[in-house]
Amino acid sequence: MTTVPEAGPFPQNNHPAEQSSADGGEQLRDDRPALRRCVAGDLDEFANTYWGSRALLSHGPDLPAPYDDLFSLDAVDELLSRRGLRTPFLRIAKNGSVVGDSQFTGPAGAGAEIADQVRDDKVAALFASGHTVVLQALHRTWPALVDFSTQLSADAGHPVQINAYITPAESQGFSAHYDVHDVFVLQVAGEKHWTVHEPVHLDPLRNQPWTDHAQAVGEAARDQAPVIDEVLRPGDALYVPRGFLHSAKALGGVSAHLTVGLHTLTRYLLVQELAALAADQVSLRTALPLGFDPGDPEQLAQVLPQVVELFTHELRTATPEALADRLRRRTWSSNRPAPLPPLAHAASITSLAVGTTVRLRAGLRCRLVPGDPLVLQLPDRTITFPPATTAAVTELVSGADCKVGNLPGLDDADQLVLVRRLLTEAVVVATAQ
Repeated sequence: MTTVPEAGPFPQNNHPAEQSSADGGEQLRDDRPALRRCVAGDLDEFANTYWGSRALLSHGPDLPAPYDDLFSLDAVDELLSRRGLRTPFLRIAKNGSVVGDSQFTGPAGAGAEIADQVRDDKVAALFASGHTVVLQALHRTWPALVDFSTQLSADAGHPVQINAYITPAESQGFSAHYDVHDVFVLQVAGEKHWTVHEPVHLDPLRNQPWTDHAQAVGEAARDQAPVIDEVLRPGDALYVPRGFLHSAKALGGVSAHLTVGLHTLTRYLLVQELAALAADQVSLRTALPLGFDPGDPEQLAQVLPQVVELFTHELRTATPEALADRLRRRTWSSNRPAPLPPLAHAASITSLAVGTTVRLRAGLRCRLVPGDPLVLQLPDRTITFPPATTAAVTELVSGADCKVGNLPGLDDADQLVLVRRLLTEAVVVATAQ
């Protein structure tokens, strides 16, 4: 079992260039520290048995550490009172009804007149009257959770978002519903009673919210036996796949939990991008007949067979390389890599010298394609290099610490040129010595 420090920055693992197993599938890594904090037991068993199909409760004593290094009630107060949060970083709800933003926002005085800043006094009054506070996008606003989300996205291979739900004693923020992404619930403070039911709509996509099935959701939550009916205590974790119905109620004191959402990449995503590839073919861009009524089944019957034949041909001739190129650009940017301090990073470029140690920027997705030129694929662009740099670039994107002067295949001057370019492109960062 991987142990994790109870305080301080979350340990980072970089994603090196993609490595594949002999049968063509990506190998599961043993070192998955963020996922380990969410799941007790064998992680491969979780991947094969629970992922996307079964809810799982993990008790605190079976996990590496509690979550007070990631978040706390003190952190909630700091965010609400001292960080100048604006909507939509905050929602407030009670019994399933969301409060209008105007009830807890306003301008913040001289020099900060923007009208949608969080008012701590109004939030305090709403919370005292039984409302749940929802802090949204903490993977962008709270440092420990920025690091944790970066690592979890690397561990799981799916984009991650993090919200916090802070509920007064004996209160319920939201009634039974389902999410369109998988979630890990990490209990930070207090106790909350969770009820989880089987889905009424399997594997919902992002455009298939629970409100489309509100009646079925309400009936199932009322009439069906739950698959999980437990109290979460600090340090416990609950995995809820997308589509599973869930609701929660705080018990004897203030409850706070993190909802770590994984925006699941699905097979339908491949279908969408295959359809987008077909747009490159002129035969499928041809205009329909003048006066054509797309709502008339008889008129559709005249053109549909030809369209299906053309589209089927495009599906059968699509290459994995073309599809991967589209998917890389669409998905790799869903989670930002680790924060880059602009001033310190600029200073590291200026002071670069033989002996400087650098490593791949944590959370940066990349893939190295050998050839002439050598191509480094990044979320938003590609960078090319001479083939002679292959050994050195491979080491630099491996995720390991690399010292200028020790890179293979290049003299010191060429190593400085190469590393300076990768620093300037924000691919690698200098490490503290």
